[in-house]
Amino acid sequence: MTVATQPEIRPAKQGTARPAEVKIALIGNPNSGKTSLFNQLTGLNQKVGNFPGVTVDKKSGYSQLTPSIRAEIIDLPGSYSLYPKSMDERVITDLLYDTRARHFPDLVVVTADASNLKRNLLLFTQLADLQIPVVLALNMVDVAEQEGVKIDVEALQRELGVPVIPMNARRGSGMAALKIVVTQQLNATEKSFFTVPADLQPLLESIKTRFGLSNDYLALQYAHLYRSLKFLQEEDVAWLSEQLEKAGFKSNARQAEETIARYTRINELLLDAVRVEKADKDEKFSNRLDQILTHKVFGYLIFFGILFLIFQAIFAWASYPMDLIDASIAALNTLIQENFEGPLINLLTEGVIAGLGGVLIFIPQIAILFAFIAILEETGYMARVTFMMDKVMRKFGLNGKSVVPLISGVACAVPAVMSARTIENWKDRMITIFVTPLMSCSARIPVYTVLIALVVPETYYFGFMNLQGLVLMGLYLIGFVAAILSALLLKVILKARERSYFIMEFPTYKMPRWKNVGLTIVEKVKAFVFEAGKVIVAVSIILWVLASYGPGDSFERAEQQALAEARAEGLTEEQTENRIASHQLESSYAGVIGHVIEPVIKPLGYDWKIGIALLTSFAAREVFVGTMSTIYSIGEEENVTTIKEKLMSEKDANGDPFFTPARSFSLMIFYLFAMQCVSTLAIVRRETKSWTWPAAQLLYMSGLAYVMAFITYQLFR
Repeated sequence: MTVATQPEIRPAKQGTARPAEVKIALIGNPNSGKTSLFNQLTGLNQKVGNFPGVTVDKKSGYSQLTPSIRAEIIDLPGSYSLYPKSMDERVITDLLYDTRARHFPDLVVVTADASNLKRNLLLFTQLADLQIPVVLALNMVDVAEQEGVKIDVEALQRELGVPVIPMNARRGSGMAALKIVVTQQLNATEKSFFTVPADLQPLLESIKTRFGLSNDYLALQYAHLYRSLKFLQEEDVAWLSEQLEKAGFKSNARQAEETIARYTRINELLLDAVRVEKADKDEKFSNRLDQILTHKVFGYLIFFGILFLIFQAIFAWASYPMDLIDASIAALNTLIQENFEGPLINLLTEGVIAGLGGVLIFIPQIAILFAFIAILEETGYMARVTFMMDKVMRKFGLNGKSVVPLISGVACAVPAVMSARTIENWKDRMITIFVTPLMSCSARIPVYTVLIALVVPETYYFGFMNLQGLVLMGLYLIGFVAAILSALLLKVILKARERSYFIMEFPTYKMPRWKNVGLTIVEKVKAFVFEAGKVIVAVSIILWVLASYGPGDSFERAEQQALAEARAEGLTEEQTENRIASHQLESSYAGVIGHVIEPVIKPLGYDWKIGIALLTSFAAREVFVGTMSTIYSIGEEENVTTIKEKLMSEKDANGDPFFTPARSFSLMIFYLFAMQCVSTLAIVRRETKSWTWPAAQLLYMSGLAYVMAFITYQLFR
């Protein structure tokens, strides 16, 4: 009995040709090769939407099966059975149990890892008992053969009653046979893999009658999952609840009985189809590698070394393409401004193109981060990371996979929030997304650098420990502690019926498929540019309008006043232009708002000038330094020394230095906690499919920033 490379496609199972377009759902266990198969079928022709009514991505794409038949391929979340443990898995039951749903598939392709066929067949047998046409994609047959697992595909096909296609989705082998099979009008298997207990028949008959069902197992699924089936009406749920209570239906006990019965049946049918002939060399290699990579000491050291590499790449490597994008946007703006003029040109260059630059500049960081994440997932190392970190992170309401977004947040919250998508559990994912922006990102560095240089002396301890560096490190630590404690708080507040389980399968180590890595990068970059980018550009334009226009003739009067001051002080042409920009910013709508909010921010030690900087830096924190430069007529050079000297010379109403340690530390703490980043808000909206989460995040972080800045100011004054 050996693995057949191409099984015979039986004409008896095929009927009439399919219509011109069909819907095919891909379902399988995690790590069964489902995503690789999806990428092979659809290539770059993919799109990410969301399933109706839930915040779960619907990843779909199109595949031209034949010149006349096109298939919409729907990639469903990985699952071990039809009894969902997470919100992601629930979309499977919502899709398959509502035959009237728009996305109800014509056919289901179940991917199964050939080297672990017994476990993978549990999900298959449940789908088959729903009487849905199914094809079994027997993935990684070559790997199974190397491991000594011999599969008689013909015998397996006979036992299951459905087409079985051996393949390697990573390499693309077996794809032609799969495409041929799915173009046929297949019937559901006539085999049954689970017999519904006789004592449940009266209950199931009443359910079938109520909902017009013809399948016993589907009626049983209604009994188990009625509370989570979104397409059921309230009265239907109430009716089912009443019927189940009358019948004394115990869902958990019945699920356990069913699982045992199915595995008994699977053991029987695999007796003649599968044989293990020798020990698994790769598994031994993987096990040996795991002894190092998941070691209690070396495992963590290696992991933090990899994180350090990722952080360096995001922080340092991305700077070159980011500088190139920044320079290109600036050059384009200069080119347009030198050849055209007028209000619309200003809107185009300083509003639209500047906003577009704020979107494009993040692409290198997102691409690098997801390249690393894709490689870690492709090689199988990510599963080990989750295993190691889960026990620690779970105490704070997080997940083992939360560590990647948290650490990535030190570079930039935008790709970090997107990387939380790898967390399957909804509650863990939402908590991770919520607290990740509290990690000090690179955009805070210009703010920290200027203010630390202003009030912290450049003192060395033991000859190498710089006091300014210690303060900077302290700010990062405060951000991490705030994220962890906020997660703990949210764990208590966030009541979710969904329980968090730790189910993790260690795949064998493999070389990454670079095509899949590339597709992941393209998908993530597209999602950011086309979803979050729209919001970022819109807010940038609004902020530009607020800073560029003022009520009535305020701008003209501001210019006249600045010119008069310049003549009196004998300022140069450049200094005069800076003085005009400063006065006009004060007279703008942003300046008016700065004066209006001054009473609110005064308890923190801030005046209206800082109020303007807080407002304009809402789009991005690093704008703070540029705004302060404009307000204090420093120009656009953003030289830290020049800004420091100018700020140090600023006096308050009593003639004392304005930027005292109390005021400066208060400002640092405010920027540490505040959500001053519209890009992050936009990506949180994109990832949660709701404005509720970014709004709650904005309120929480702003409130926390205000309280902590107030406490800091009162402590240091």
